[in-house]
Amino acid sequence: MFSKIRQNISARDAFALVQADLKEVEQEIGVESIASVEAITTINQYLQAGGGKRLRPALLLLCTRLFGPPNACARRLAAVVEMIHTATLVHDDVIDLASKRRGRPSTNVIWGNHMAVLAGDWLYMQAFQVALRERNYHLLDVLISLTQMMVEGELLQLERLHKIDISEADYMELVDRKTASLFSACARLGAIAIGASEAHENQLADFAWNLGMAFQLVDDILDFTSTEKILGKPSGNDLREGKVTLPLIYALQDASPVERQTIETILADSTYENVPFMQVVKMLEHHKSIQRAYERAKGFTEKAHSLIGAFPESPAQRALRDIVNLVTEREA
Repeated sequence: MFSKIRQNISARDAFALVQADLKEVEQEIGVESIASVEAITTINQYLQAGGGKRLRPALLLLCTRLFGPPNACARRLAAVVEMIHTATLVHDDVIDLASKRRGRPSTNVIWGNHMAVLAGDWLYMQAFQVALRERNYHLLDVLISLTQMMVEGELLQLERLHKIDISEADYMELVDRKTASLFSACARLGAIAIGASEAHENQLADFAWNLGMAFQLVDDILDFTSTEKILGKPSGNDLREGKVTLPLIYALQDASPVERQTIETILADSTYENVPFMQVVKMLEHHKSIQRAYERAKGFTEKAHSLIGAFPESPAQRALRDIVNLVTEREA
């Protein structure tokens, strides 16, 4: 892995091409987050102030920039995808009973579940309201299909919570629906906004899908290997919430009955009170499952590199290649 210093420089360089556009996107989100009900506006402002990488808007804008400067439509859609992403995080925190998001108390902790769910609903609908102004059925079709995929993914995850017998195929299906589909839609929308060909739209969607798969795999690895200070939420949170992710799936394939029982205990307790978190980490290290998960993620990044490498070299193409590297090599 690269050092954090090198990571930050690379991230800044990768986003430099669309930095001015991202500032306009941020302003757009601020304007579109104002509601007629003060409580919703307050929650939206809290969410926006929480920051975030803005990876998805940047991805959309860079895909547009492969063909020309981002236009007003691209910037508007970049705001739309970030609003949808934020709405999903709000709902996820309610479902997961999360207490922290990006190093701050989650909205459900401050305003309660009822308010948080309604604020997330409002943000979803406002995102569609903004997209509707483009009067483009293709855009709406992409966004509606995306939202349905993500909701179905959340329902499937709920069905599988606290279950130990989760297969790699089960896991990949969730990653596809909950993460990769949004990355893919971002790239597709970026291509549509600039009027790219259908072939280029599909190629970019495939590129970003592989990027999204790699992103989530690395995210789930970091949940075991990183720290709360870097993650902005407690380490080992996924398992505490009843989610069996790829590193654990690989470890369980060769686990002893005793090791399997320790994981079942955590899934039943939803805490690390009876089984220390570091015991789980040592189990993963023993079975080399973190390394295996990284190798799986590497497969997706190599495919993403291949797909973006087919486009003519340009500043935007190089930035997208850099983002693929950042996803695999990041520390948070």
